[in-house]
Amino acid sequence: MEDESRVAGVVAKGLREQAYAVDLAADGEQALHLGSVNEYDLVILDVMLPRKDGHAVCRELRAQGRRVPILMLTARGSVDDRVAGLDSGADDYLVKPFDFKELLARVRALLRRSAVLRPERLQIADLTLDTASHSVTRAGKRVELTAKEYALLEFLVLNEGVVVGREQIAQHVWDENFDPFSNVIDVYIKRLRAKLDTGSARRLIHTRRGEGYLLAATRGTADD
Repeated sequence: MEDESRVAGVVAKGLREQAYAVDLAADGEQALHLGSVNEYDLVILDVMLPRKDGHAVCRELRAQGRRVPILMLTARGSVDDRVAGLDSGADDYLVKPFDFKELLARVRALLRRSAVLRPERLQIADLTLDTASHSVTRAGKRVELTAKEYALLEFLVLNEGVVVGREQIAQHVWDENFDPFSNVIDVYIKRLRAKLDTGSARRLIHTRRGEGYLLAATRGTADD
């Protein structure tokens, strides 16, 4: 399984560079546990997992009622193999070796179809996000963000008008090992405010003391 572990590491690294938060499972049992206790936007499953293969993990997640989009990876590309993956509950199927650009395209397509809808363009007031290119503009002017700043902003935009706590932000924007009680989230919120609000009279990111943060275009929605 050394080759599978290497591929998993490369995929995780590439996804993180694209601003996705990633948890990595070493085997099928761990994958099933993580998928059972966490609310993921997407699961990427290798068929050839030790202890419990990807098909079994997929079937058990579906049996639990988990509707998270699942992308299956496999070295076998026959029609029967693809059918087996789809019949186990996978939403899409990608044969190794694959081009990472294709993986990203499949990921974006599945996320757009998921319960948390990600259209190609998100807009609140004069703020616009392109979810494919990860570009951001405000009042028509481009806002330069790092990958992690973009991921945090997109999460806030997708939850427009909803207070999101540190634990939710940590889980969706970082990973399961991130400490939500550190001041890293505060630092990133401060950076986003500085970049988004410069030259604008309307603040978009607000703080609810003791609860978390929300992004809203209307005034009077938060403590500050």
